[in-house]
Amino acid sequence: MQTTLAPQYKGTPEGDAAEAILRQCVHCGFCTATCPTYQLLGDELDGPRGRIYLIKQVLEGQAPTRATQSHLDRCLTCRNCESTCPSGVRYGELVEIGRHVVEQQVERPAGERVVRWLLKEGLTSPLFGPAMALGKLARPLLPAALKDKVPGATHPRAKLWPQTVHPRKVLLLMGCVQPAMLPNINAATARVLDAAGIQTLLADEAGCCGAIRSHLNDREGGLADARRNIDAWWPLVQRGEVEAIVMNASGCGVTVKDYGHALARDPDYADKAQRVSTLTKDLSELLPDLVPLLKDKLQPRDVPRRLAYHPPCTLQHGQQLRGGVETALAELGFTVQLAASESHLCCGSAGTYSVLQPALSHQLRDRKLGHLAALQPEAIVSANIGCIQHLQSGTATPVQHWVEALDEALAAA
Repeated sequence: MQTTLAPQYKGTPEGDAAEAILRQCVHCGFCTATCPTYQLLGDELDGPRGRIYLIKQVLEGQAPTRATQSHLDRCLTCRNCESTCPSGVRYGELVEIGRHVVEQQVERPAGERVVRWLLKEGLTSPLFGPAMALGKLARPLLPAALKDKVPGATHPRAKLWPQTVHPRKVLLLMGCVQPAMLPNINAATARVLDAAGIQTLLADEAGCCGAIRSHLNDREGGLADARRNIDAWWPLVQRGEVEAIVMNASGCGVTVKDYGHALARDPDYADKAQRVSTLTKDLSELLPDLVPLLKDKLQPRDVPRRLAYHPPCTLQHGQQLRGGVETALAELGFTVQLAASESHLCCGSAGTYSVLQPALSHQLRDRKLGHLAALQPEAIVSANIGCIQHLQSGTATPVQHWVEALDEALAAA
């Protein structure tokens, strides 16, 4: 797809990147078949091909409108289209550029600006933890929209953190909302790694990976989060004390693995960022090596018989990691099934999307849960806190991180 950039975008990092991506697009339309919003709405402009044309028009100088902004807002950034695209179009990067350019030209209504500011600053604030604790206490009294975002009682083992020192060490990103919402995910990760002879280290200064700010069009804020995390991790990385930087939230994994690209033009951080990205592993990437270390610790009676697995978009499309979780858990004695239909589609969580686009988000959630319920699972497992809480809000079937299911089996052995 050829494009002639408007003068204000020629020679800029955004313009050059967008032009290169647009050249890859051949307008084939394969992406529309796997776009969740296109399937729900049936509007070409609510699919990747249509959004690409909107972005192209803006970069060529056409003034964007509120409608342009809304079509881009409705994109989940699930990147399913990237998995489908035969030309390798980097749609996720392009839509972020498009949103940023449109945001600079189209003023949002005051209410939207307030909500986005609250999400950007509130979810990454030190006050989020106390606020979530109060929310859990008052959960029965909360309106349904808020109750959906507040988990139930904290897991009783959430504070049990292993103390054994091991020669093998990894860094773990705790995340910004995970410690307050579902702290047992991090604790279970540390316990499972401990059982395999790996010590989990934390860097106190590390926090949000930067995804929240970036996806809400605060690109500089997202890069500042990235730099802060790199600074927090760098002493241990530089000394070679850790073999990996582990992500147990797949959304964070996508973002941290992209630090090298995002900071490639920053002379002070480019090399460090690339090193951090190279070291970063999703927790599932460690599983093949963990299986032989954990297998003898489990008995068949200790593991649930039927798990339904929802692979997050940020894992299967963003990181292009497929099959590892279900294969490894099967080797450890679990029975794990994917939904027979649409296992590749987004559940509707997508970071802050479930707050900003609740109607579409709930449609996708209920569609996903319908396919998972057909498996009649004892529990649903996933690999991202957003998916876990979003799915749990629509079902009585327990939803948890797969590492929690593995941790429970180890505890029962």
